[in-house]
Order: sequence, then C-alpha cells, then structure tokens
Amino acid sequence: MFSDEGLSRIYDRTSGYCHICGKKLSFTNYGRYGCRGGWEVEHSIARAHGGSNHGNNLYAACITCNRSKGAMTTRRSRAANGRTAAPLSRTRRAAKRRENTAFGAGSGALMGLRFGPGGALIGGIIGALIGDAAKID
Repeated sequence: MFSDEGLSRIYDRTSGYCHICGKKLSFTNYGRYGCRGGWEVEHSIARAHGGSNHGNNLYAACITCNRSKGAMTTRRSRAANGRTAAPLSRTRRAAKRRENTAFGAGSGALMGLRFGPGGALIGGIIGALIGDAAKID
C-alpha cells in the first residue's frame, strides 16, 4: 500500500518513534507483529471518521498502540500514555537543540557577567552545554 519512500517519510516524521507512546521503532520491522520495534502506519484522524491517506494524517505507531487506538482520537490516545504531542522529526529536533544551546549560552553569559568578562565566558560555555544536553521530546 505504501512505497518504501512513503514509509521512510512517515517513519522520519517522528524520528522513528511511536507518535502515541514514544517507543523507539525499527524501520525494517514495518508490519511485523511481535518483533522488537514493529510498527504500522497510523491515521491520526481515523479513516472511520473521514481521515485520509494524505501525508499530514499519517504517523508511525507501534503495532500495539495503533491497534488499541482504533477510532479513538489521537489526543485521547496520547493522553493515555502521558504525552501531548508527537515526537519531533530529525530536522525539528536539531533546530530545537540549536535553540536550547543558544538560549543556554546567552543565559549563562548573563549570569556570569556578575563575575566579569571571564565569568560571562565560563557561564556562556556552561549554559551552552546544559542547553545542548536538555531533553527534547
């Protein structure tokens, strides 16, 4: 039903994580129930509720989540797993990491100014490291 290129786009949309529970998926285990990282294409708006096969409605989901979701809304299904949004794509994740690093560097430098230019430099470096290491969902 989906080409390899289409599956790759869907998989990469969430960096290879289930968009419902956040579990890491294995691209090579598409449609393989019982295999570690097995996944299926999930329709955010269920086809039973008028959802389409358009790219913005398709996400990678582990087989368990996809089948237990049924026609339930994605918001409700994610909430049951303690999540509010889908994982970020690789490009958005990288952009968020750069943003966190820049914010950390700026904040650290401002706080370090209290101790002079050397403090600003050290604070900026420490802030950048903390910002880069921050968890990104």
